[in-house]
Amino acid sequence: MADKIVRALCLSGGIRILVCCADTMAREICTLQQTSDTASVALSRGLVGGALFGSLLKGDQRVALKFEGNGPLQKMIIEADSDGAVRGCVGNPAANIEPINGKWNVAGLIGKAGFLTVSKDLGSGGHPYRGVVQLVSSEVAEDLAYYLTDSEQTPSAVGLGTTLAEDGSVAICGGFLVQSLPKVAEAEIEIIMDRITKLPALSTLLEESGPEGLLGELFGDIPYTILESHEIFFRCGCSKEKVERALLTFGCEELKDMRAKESGAEVTCEFCRERYNLDTADLDNLIAIASKTSPN
Repeated sequence: MADKIVRALCLSGGIRILVCCADTMAREICTLQQTSDTASVALSRGLVGGALFGSLLKGDQRVALKFEGNGPLQKMIIEADSDGAVRGCVGNPAANIEPINGKWNVAGLIGKAGFLTVSKDLGSGGHPYRGVVQLVSSEVAEDLAYYLTDSEQTPSAVGLGTTLAEDGSVAICGGFLVQSLPKVAEAEIEIIMDRITKLPALSTLLEESGPEGLLGELFGDIPYTILESHEIFFRCGCSKEKVERALLTFGCEELKDMRAKESGAEVTCEFCRERYNLDTADLDNLIAIASKTSPN
């Protein structure tokens, strides 16, 4: 089953639901990050959440989610583009923590004291946006729903599910986003919220019925129409040019110090783990550029 997001709207126009399956994407990114079992579950949930947030964008827009808690994971960063591209990383991939009552302790891994930051690049002509909320549970889904409801004033419910294979790789990964729109019928949203509480395990639903089956479970007898469906996938977007632009922010003197002490630089992309090696000639070129732009 291809990784994809399906967007639907009830016929009365008051409830929007997005459902997502992201097995391949999550497996690829967690493998690149070399995450522990619990970190794989946390990162997979974050990736699905990022994909769902990204699907609300348009044009050349981009969203970034940053979870920073006081747990051993340290941080989790997810970026998603409007075209379905997603990437993610964590601060401490090896961090692990024992399950509680047979359930993954993602909240303990992230840490219950901290913040969720949502940054949006609205593309050409748009003003960047940044919102920050405190982590309410560190269960990822609840924090994302709280952010949408509190900061964007769109009452929302989020569900995220991940199961791992015996070898620790991601087996099933997906989720949903339910949002009530201005002309929502209260009776309909109450029905859907009740159905959410009675859902079987998301991973089981996605494995047996796919995203469309999950949509049907959420809407029940409420008539709806599928608006669109698109694939989601891993894409990093790093390049040597971007690495050089980042190094330029260090300033001329720090680049000179790097040139003198290390005779070069090695930079590893935090998302795809690609290594970029810059030799002395590369640093000399950056120093020349920095010296022209630095104030006298």
